[in-house]
Amino acid sequence: MDLYEHQARELFEEHGILVPPAEVTGSPKEAREIARRLGGRVVVKAQVKTGGRGKAGGVKLAADPAAAELTARQILGMDIKGHTVGKVMLAQPVDIADEFYVSYVLDRAAGRFLAIASAEGGMEIEEVAATRPEAVARIPVDPAEGVTSARATEIADAAGLPPQAVDVLVRLWQVLVREDALLVEVNPLVRTTQGRILALDGKVTLDDNARFRQARWGADDTGHDDPLEAAAAAKGLNYVKLDGEVGIIGNGAGLVMSTLDVVAGCGARPANFLDIGGGASAQVMADGLSVILSDPAVKSVFVNVFGGITACDAVADGIVQALETVRLTKPLVVRLDGNNAARGRAVLDEHAHPLVQQVTTMDGAAARAAELATTA
Repeated sequence: MDLYEHQARELFEEHGILVPPAEVTGSPKEAREIARRLGGRVVVKAQVKTGGRGKAGGVKLAADPAAAELTARQILGMDIKGHTVGKVMLAQPVDIADEFYVSYVLDRAAGRFLAIASAEGGMEIEEVAATRPEAVARIPVDPAEGVTSARATEIADAAGLPPQAVDVLVRLWQVLVREDALLVEVNPLVRTTQGRILALDGKVTLDDNARFRQARWGADDTGHDDPLEAAAAAKGLNYVKLDGEVGIIGNGAGLVMSTLDVVAGCGARPANFLDIGGGASAQVMADGLSVILSDPAVKSVFVNVFGGITACDAVADGIVQALETVRLTKPLVVRLDGNNAARGRAVLDEHAHPLVQQVTTMDGAAARAAELATTA
């Protein structure tokens, strides 16, 4: 579960990390009053659960309360990467001397966390990481040991952060542990011209398995999330919207992630991540297809299933039954392998839907789905 920036700031404040004074609103008129309370000159920031807000025009400086109202009116309702802006945060601007980047992220493959930090934070951090990886320190963190002052000092020294950042690194780790987070990120963490260290922006992703302990965030307005993700969540689907043209359905997170890579390697872009887990009932298939086909960017759909506990013939039955309730409008490429794969393929052959194609290998199926998407 991703938090909005203003929610991340709230967590930071609770754990003693300094942030500039700020308030949130969905009203341009209230934005004028907030700006007046904050001293007149403010930064107006779109509150959406995606990156790239600044480059999209969702972060602007307003010189006075009247300008704050006008700017809020311009930003509210904007579409930023498929997310409609329903609220803005107005914050006091600060005089920045230096910008840094710090984060903790779960490294699932290694079974530990990773501290990532750089003395060159800001909007271009991704370019820095891609072109000069030596400027970004990556330090493993044993979850059993955590981040002590000594460990935080190692991270700061490796990244070239000032000594004042050590305390922030310790407190960010406390946010991660105490709030059940999988990711805690500050970009930028700044040093002001007065020498203070402040978190100007924050991103926090909480573990969905800990929702019962983090119920307070569920009350926040979620009506402005990506509509397809909201629709999928309402159906209980593990779905993430991506910017591509090949819809993906698979059983198992690892298989789906591999499928995304293979499709990308074939010259197409995945449109989503959708893991149907161990089950592939007709209802699950119908719900998944319904969400994916609702995405106007999707040109083809790739169903990639490896039969295990759920046999491939049961998956094929689910697909056939789903197609009786969902109108298939895009070509559907199916790859079935594993338990009862031959029976599953026979079920689909017998159904003979004109838009359903079968390919026996993962690479071949990905190539066919990519071809259909790019020639549509």
